[in-house]
Amino acid sequence: MAPSLLYFNTAAAVAVASAKAAENDNVSRVQLLDKTRNSRVLVLGGTGRVGGSTATALSKLCPDLRIVVGGRNREKGAAMVATLGKNSEFAEVNINNKDSLEAALSDVDLVVHAAGPFQQSQKCTVLEAAIETQTAYLDVCDDTNYAFRAKSFKGRAVDANIPAITTGGVYPGVSNVMAAELVRAARSESKTEPERLRFSYYTAGSGGAGPTILATSFLLLGEEVVAYNKGQKIKLKPFTGMLNVDFGKGIGKRDVYLLNLPEVRSAHEVLEVPTVSARFGTAPFFWNWGMEAMTNLLPAEFLRDRSKVQQLVEWFDPLVRAVDGIAGERVSMRVDLECTNERSTLALFSHRRLSVAVGNATAAFAVAILEGSTQPGVWFPEEPEGIAVEAREELLKRAAEGAIAFVMNKPPWMVETDPKELGLGIYV
Repeated sequence: MAPSLLYFNTAAAVAVASAKAAENDNVSRVQLLDKTRNSRVLVLGGTGRVGGSTATALSKLCPDLRIVVGGRNREKGAAMVATLGKNSEFAEVNINNKDSLEAALSDVDLVVHAAGPFQQSQKCTVLEAAIETQTAYLDVCDDTNYAFRAKSFKGRAVDANIPAITTGGVYPGVSNVMAAELVRAARSESKTEPERLRFSYYTAGSGGAGPTILATSFLLLGEEVVAYNKGQKIKLKPFTGMLNVDFGKGIGKRDVYLLNLPEVRSAHEVLEVPTVSARFGTAPFFWNWGMEAMTNLLPAEFLRDRSKVQQLVEWFDPLVRAVDGIAGERVSMRVDLECTNERSTLALFSHRRLSVAVGNATAAFAVAILEGSTQPGVWFPEEPEGIAVEAREELLKRAAEGAIAFVMNKPPWMVETDPKELGLGIYV
């Protein structure tokens, strides 16, 4: 039996088992080696939606870990610690203050930077502090400029002998690993060369992530979209190029639009795929219309100004939260790969709750780093030095905890709600 089919069967079994585990409020545990079992992990932004979800997932995945919740609000920190239990504590940290950061990092083994948004940030202060204190590093960055600025610290991280991963969340992050596995299977199993890679993402409402994801979305509307077409970099207007993408059962067909996301450039350069793009869409449909209108009506300079965007977030947040209560927070990622022999495969990941999925995904990267899967340096998730090839399957299993769909390396018609199938094994 082909390795790819074996992998799919494993993944499907994991998805089913994970869904049952989620219903029973039971999560698979990881038994770390003695030297890392009691590691101390600092989660910056640990009182926020993404950071809090990550801290919760880590405490469930590895109960022996010491979780340090980093933030500026002691009241919220105390509430999170009460939720996490005895193996947790709060540390007041200002990520814009070098001394505060280095003091917080002085006695931890890994720092998870979840204090976004990352758009328009001019410095990688947390990464620099991690290198100075020789602390392993992971971030959930979703900004191209920040990600490649972080990558420029690779040499310093190697010299300090610390492993670091940038863009290690759910998307980008897990989606990068899914893409890397599709490309690996195409080249090693099918002996064909990838031509086109397309990332498609869907999130209902704000995905329960609140103001941070709202600010991220608005800031991205101020950035030109970088994509690649047959090896050439092209620049496009944000929130254009709409496609109607089928995310399978539980999600269905959704409109998605071009956005400037870091996995486009990293996948193009690391995986050497000539044509790469990324799209995102949300629901209800009028949010997509609203974002399209903002792109057309507001100057790009306005949408790149963090203070002005923060004002927009404050205005929109009550309405977004109200709609979230109706829309839910389902999330889906579909990665499509087209190859030279007209072979098309996809990877699909869907979850009922983005706030849970992002925590599971980030925790999976954190545990992989603690297990020694990451070499010294700063890496993207799809680089084998970031997540070793042999460690990818386990990372995806952990990230897929509770998923309603998790499929790897299958033809599109096998997962679509309205497959275009002709005859046996022929699809268009």
